[in-house]
Amino acid sequence: MARLHLFDLDGTLLHGSTAPLEISRQLGLEAETIALEKAISEGRIGPPEYAAQVHALWTDLTEVQVAAAFDGAPWMSGIEDVWREIRRNGDYCAVVSLSPSFFVERLLSWGAHAAHGSHFPAVPFVEPLDPAGVLSSAAKVQIADLLCAEFGVSRAECVAYGDSGSDTDLFGVVPVSVAVNADRQLRSLATHSYVGRDLVAAYQLVGSTG
Repeated sequence: MARLHLFDLDGTLLHGSTAPLEISRQLGLEAETIALEKAISEGRIGPPEYAAQVHALWTDLTEVQVAAAFDGAPWMSGIEDVWREIRRNGDYCAVVSLSPSFFVERLLSWGAHAAHGSHFPAVPFVEPLDPAGVLSSAAKVQIADLLCAEFGVSRAECVAYGDSGSDTDLFGVVPVSVAVNADRQLRSLATHSYVGRDLVAAYQLVGSTG
């Protein structure tokens, strides 16, 4: 039976960073975004408020800057190797993240079967942000179910990889999970835990499972 591997982006595929932080660095707005990330991690704002505030920060954002943020980000090593192996095994891999879709979808070129992020307007922004398109921890489960239907698998054939609170709902409904450089709460929910910068090693923890 094929399996579906579901990867978080921020703090999981990106080591010690997030897509919004990497984008904001291109605009000289790193400090402002760090403050927003602290606010959401402490529960003082939710995903819609966070998305609205980074959208407002990125008024002058260009595609060139998005590309530079993506190319210069601190990616885990071995991402393409892992996804190539997943495909070779007849399995599926997808990225599901609360970060902006225009950043997340760039990972399709690395071999992901699907990539879903919070829906932001096209860059440069000429349209407002629709809060209804901003994802949450619960929305990750909904997207996982849609992907299961698309690829012909069930939750029982899913493996989730994540690092923080936005992954708790998904970790709660799949049988196998890997906490990657994760906080204590998520580690307590995970089947496996990995600390380091090599996604191949994190993926290999799942090898004999399922």
